[in-house]
Amino acid sequence: MLEVKDLCVNYGPIIAVNKLNLTVEAGQMVALIGTNGSGKSSALKAITNSVLSKSGDVYFDGQCINKVPTEKLPRMGLVSVPEGRGIFTNLSVEDNILVAAKGAGKKMSDTEERIYATFPRLKERRKQGGWSLSGGEQQMLAIARAMVAQPKMLLLDEPSLGLAPTVVESIFEVIADIRKQGTGILLIEQNAVLAIEVSDYAYVMRMGEVILSGRSEDVAADKDMQDKYLGAM
Repeated sequence: MLEVKDLCVNYGPIIAVNKLNLTVEAGQMVALIGTNGSGKSSALKAITNSVLSKSGDVYFDGQCINKVPTEKLPRMGLVSVPEGRGIFTNLSVEDNILVAAKGAGKKMSDTEERIYATFPRLKERRKQGGWSLSGGEQQMLAIARAMVAQPKMLLLDEPSLGLAPTVVESIFEVIADIRKQGTGILLIEQNAVLAIEVSDYAYVMRMGEVILSGRSEDVAADKDMQDKYLGAM
């Protein structure tokens, strides 16, 4: 469903991503892992055209999306949750979801029940301002806003960043539930152990390049991965 071919991203003379190739099939969860500065987030931004790639192609549902404006991708079924969450902190939970529904061309009446069934904690806090939510609740709201569009593919950038371990566990339970609903997921994560545990397939990046890829259980069993990455990330 999502196919990236020889994707390259440069920031001036700095090579951020060098010939990235990856595939995410429908209903599959794929992890893209690596330390800070490895090129993970730059790859995601290039996939969604938030930054221009130097070269390479990105296909979604068989269509090349290199020149599709970022804001039009959700209507095609490709939705991303950026690092930093990006919610409207001055709006209530309910209004955040309403804005997302309008942007996705969905009726709030058709959306609300489905979203709150997946995110019951948000239903309890639907009248609260985004600013008043905990970090974990804000992350849930960011994912909920993305799910309003009923995406075929969800791109998550560092969903565990800055959250306590118990909160991270709750977030990943929600992510697993979304995957069970048939949504494909590309998970960009610095927490390699967690990402490998929940994914089907994993790519490991270092200095802009994929240095290891395979089924998640095989990547986890790789001795070099264990020695150099699983303990360090």
